[in-house]
Amino acid sequence: MGNLLKVLTREIENYPHFFLDFENAQPTEGEREVWNQVNSVLQDSESILTGLQAYKGAGQEIRDAIQNPNNRTLQERAWDAVCPLVIKLKKFYSFSLRLEEALKSLLVSLTCPPLTPTQHLEREQALAKQFAEILHFTLRFDELKMRIPAIQNDFSYYRRTISRNRINNMNLDIENEVNNEMANRMSLFYAEATPMLKTLSTATTNFVTENKSLPLENTTDCLSTMASVCKVMLETPEYSSRFSSEDTLLFCMRVMVGVIILYDHVHPNGAFNKSSKIDMKGCIKVLKDQPADNVEGLLNALKFTTKHLNDESTPKNIRTMLQ
Repeated sequence: MGNLLKVLTREIENYPHFFLDFENAQPTEGEREVWNQVNSVLQDSESILTGLQAYKGAGQEIRDAIQNPNNRTLQERAWDAVCPLVIKLKKFYSFSLRLEEALKSLLVSLTCPPLTPTQHLEREQALAKQFAEILHFTLRFDELKMRIPAIQNDFSYYRRTISRNRINNMNLDIENEVNNEMANRMSLFYAEATPMLKTLSTATTNFVTENKSLPLENTTDCLSTMASVCKVMLETPEYSSRFSSEDTLLFCMRVMVGVIILYDHVHPNGAFNKSSKIDMKGCIKVLKDQPADNVEGLLNALKFTTKHLNDESTPKNIRTMLQ
């Protein structure tokens, strides 16, 4: 395994400790097939984020069209502005479906017996890195989407216009690209505050449901182990000093938060109660020790996209830390 990991002999608080090489992990022969499959999805992730970042919306054109319903020129201008945006939104949505399949492939590899989840993560570091990259992308996508209210406005206008024109028996070419069924699915996707995270948590829950012969713990232990490893790497100078880039620290924080949220959605008791295998107090402290600008979005993600934070079983000190 070379320089890929270093397992500490000491077990602090009984949480797993080893170095996950998020910067340099390369696939072994055993990982290659799944790695190639997932890589073909991940290589498009940056262009998806760039496209989302550049999303400007058609707010002005839509307002002009609504305020002047009898002005055909303004109606056409709004329609011509919205259609390319809807094609772009379809591209983002279609990518979420590819990401879902990639996640399932990784879950199969990282949870299958006879190895424990910890052994999988230690030995299959390239796949663990890809799992981390999916989570990193997901949180970045959702952070951006939350800042673009134009997405839902544009799509609502598109759907209203399609319905109106369908009543008028107009045949619109764009319906070949985005038919009614696709529009319904996209509408549900973009209605979510954090659509990519919702996609991943549903995919993980479905993975557990569909693989009844696989103990639930195999999946939840994979997630809790990853959260613990990220926490330890962030709080231990011996590890964090091995990262060559500051960006890797932020990557590590995003991944830690992502796996906590997935764990909270998949485990019946969630991530916050005392029986949880994730040291939530320690994870939140690690985030709060970072510059506020770096972690505000991540702390909000823990507050607003988890499932069990407000359960009675959540210790008060944990809730207080996230207020």
